[in-house]
Amino acid sequence: MTTRLAAHRGGARLWPENSLRGFRESLALGADLVELDVHMAADGALPVIHDATLRRTTDRLGRVRNRTAGELRRARLRGPDRRLTTEHVPMLEDVLAVVAAAGGGVLVEVKVPGRGLGVRYFPRSRIRAGARYKGIEERIITALSHARVLERANVMSFNPAVIEHARQLMPRLRTTLLVSTMHVRLARARPADTVAWALKFGATDVGLKHTLVDESVVVAARASGVKVGAWTVNDEPEMRRLIALGVDVLTSDRPDVALRALGRA
Repeated sequence: MTTRLAAHRGGARLWPENSLRGFRESLALGADLVELDVHMAADGALPVIHDATLRRTTDRLGRVRNRTAGELRRARLRGPDRRLTTEHVPMLEDVLAVVAAAGGGVLVEVKVPGRGLGVRYFPRSRIRAGARYKGIEERIITALSHARVLERANVMSFNPAVIEHARQLMPRLRTTLLVSTMHVRLARARPADTVAWALKFGATDVGLKHTLVDESVVVAARASGVKVGAWTVNDEPEMRRLIALGVDVLTSDRPDVALRALGRA
């Protein structure tokens, strides 16, 4: 099984995170996929930005969902050194044009309104979905279709309701249920149990914090036909461990280091 490399937020330790430059550079470097985050703006646009607020990554303040696409496009992005750059917050269609032109793939993480991840875990693997942006899945699928990258895309979320809705809209769409270490601990579960969670909500893949991935996870996933992604891995020895286990997707802020670990530098 060949491990594919996804540049996390377009290679966030090398270029401004979630920037058009980062996506272009990562794909030119040799990344198979770019990973990005999508919120919904006040006018229904799909800004590519990780946080629910503008403070950390731009020169502006305020909540993303309270701004229009025009306002967000004027926000300048900060680089890895926190200095302002000439890059601006892109919309999803802008990034997909870059992906389509490069022939790459894309992992679209669907964010949720508010501070949380849109999901709560309880003992005995009881999982409760939280708030989501109404209609965001339809808009994302439409954008992927218009850019003709639907077959090279994977829609991801920590919120299982997002996964379920996306699969209802497009049953053949690849989807990833994201799971953190905290979620496994709160559910009093084993890492391998996450494969069953993915199947429960109709996901084709499970995306785990890299420290959760072990042989039991990979064995359970292979037996169930579920693909395994590991995030976010920036340490080369850890990359090599995960590659040896046979993870399907390795997500990293350092695509240059990951390519070396994969023997593709």
